[in-house]
Amino acid sequence: MPTRARERLIEAARDLFFAEGIHAVGVERLLRESGVGRASFYRHFASKDELVATMLRSYDEELRIWLRQVVEDAGGDLLAMFDGLADRMAASGYRGCASINTMVEIADPDDPARKVAVEHKQAMIQELRRLLGAPPGAELPEQLLLLFDGALVSSLRERSPAPARRARKIAQALLAA
Repeated sequence: MPTRARERLIEAARDLFFAEGIHAVGVERLLRESGVGRASFYRHFASKDELVATMLRSYDEELRIWLRQVVEDAGGDLLAMFDGLADRMAASGYRGCASINTMVEIADPDDPARKVAVEHKQAMIQELRRLLGAPPGAELPEQLLLLFDGALVSSLRERSPAPARRARKIAQALLAA
């Protein structure tokens, strides 16, 4: 299945990095879990770091598509992002946000994976800005992302979707102001 090797590597990386952390998972483990050979790995990725960055870009795209879909399905109600987040938190295997987890694990601001994680958060702000129709410089998109991220982190501590519900109430007050 050579045409799917890249996707299998990205999927294995995502599962393993979420469950155990980036530094805890080596290339050998990725190869074993994905069923991809070493030569194939290096045909698709120059290094584990490149795989991490690719996995994070994939996560970014998927999350922004999810955000647009959740809001669209709710008739444009931006508060639905917190309802959708609560659903994600309640799902089996929930481990928070790949970008936040990466920023916690990798402190070096020049690390390529950390840069991709930071870019994801900037892209989320821009997506929220677009969904709100907010002009450049408006703080509301950043405030909503702060609530979203805070709920993500708090849910890991509480092992509950309740932080998303609390964040929704705060967001509702912000949007009404």
